[in-house]
Amino acid sequence: MPDPYHVWLSEIMLQQTTVGAVIPYYERFLIRFPTVESLAAAPLDDVLTAWAGLGYYARARNLHACARTVAAAGGFPRDLAGLGALPGIGEYTARAVGAIAFDVPAVPVDGNVERVVARLFGVEAPLPGAKPVLRGLADRLGADPDAAARPGDFAQALFDLGATVCTPASPACGLCPWMAGCAGRLAGIAGELPRRGAKPARPLRHGVHFWLEDAGGNVLLRRRPEAGLLGGMAELPGTDWRALPWRPEEALALAPMAASWRPAGQVRHGFTHFALTLELFAARVDRVAAEGFLHPVGELRAAALPSVMRKCVAMAAGLAGSSGGAAGRGDAGGAVEPVIARRAAPKQSPA
Repeated sequence: MPDPYHVWLSEIMLQQTTVGAVIPYYERFLIRFPTVESLAAAPLDDVLTAWAGLGYYARARNLHACARTVAAAGGFPRDLAGLGALPGIGEYTARAVGAIAFDVPAVPVDGNVERVVARLFGVEAPLPGAKPVLRGLADRLGADPDAAARPGDFAQALFDLGATVCTPASPACGLCPWMAGCAGRLAGIAGELPRRGAKPARPLRHGVHFWLEDAGGNVLLRRRPEAGLLGGMAELPGTDWRALPWRPEEALALAPMAASWRPAGQVRHGFTHFALTLELFAARVDRVAAEGFLHPVGELRAAALPSVMRKCVAMAAGLAGSSGGAAGRGDAGGAVEPVIARRAAPKQSPA
């Protein structure tokens, strides 16, 4: 059976993140934290640093809390109720870990599985409203005696079918083992399923952040609150993010200290529920006298900075990296645990 720690780690990383982005992080994570006990014993800041760039940072905090719970209990629970009670584990992850790691008879339903089921049964109701129906139909598939005898293999076969055959744009129906009975194919609408409701436009928010460097080559950072977006991560000090743009004089009144501030560029970043435009100001002083903590500029690559702040650092300090556009994710490479390698396409989760 697969190592439940590896299965759980991969499933948490794959939430809202593509396989290509996850693979290098997953490999580095297992080198740094080879067991759930080593992850539990690590300081949270080390975990956040290793996670930096993957996004959805509440996952990293929950990952650490879950590891501590599992280590204290002597291992992962082997039932869905126990798995679902762990920090950061919802119904999908409990089913995935239960089926793949422990052969619990359960069908985890991700975006790939939703697509397969919607087409197989011809479900035309749009997502997300159709999710309960699709989960029920997936459970019906899992109740088949052959599927129930090998829950882990069946779950991963469904993932593979959706990722490589029943693909979003051009399903390869001729290769599908369920082709003959597929209601979507018979109705000529397989490529249109699952239908999706119209997405609301993402609102735009604005903020201002400050690069304040001292004579010793240190930059001022602060820690975001543990609760909320990017909780516990380090950032350049700045304003709130709001709907209206900040006037320069309005923002500079909130600068960490009086200094000769100069414009240092603009950064754009996209979150799931909103787009963000940040204006940057920079200053250099002999000594920083402001709330926060100092971090050597030359060591910022190793800091627990979220992607949006890495863009700000790259813009303000001239470090390597992109200052705008879509966030870079890195290329997949090297050997990888089969539990991830089998996922040939990203899981699709609703934003």
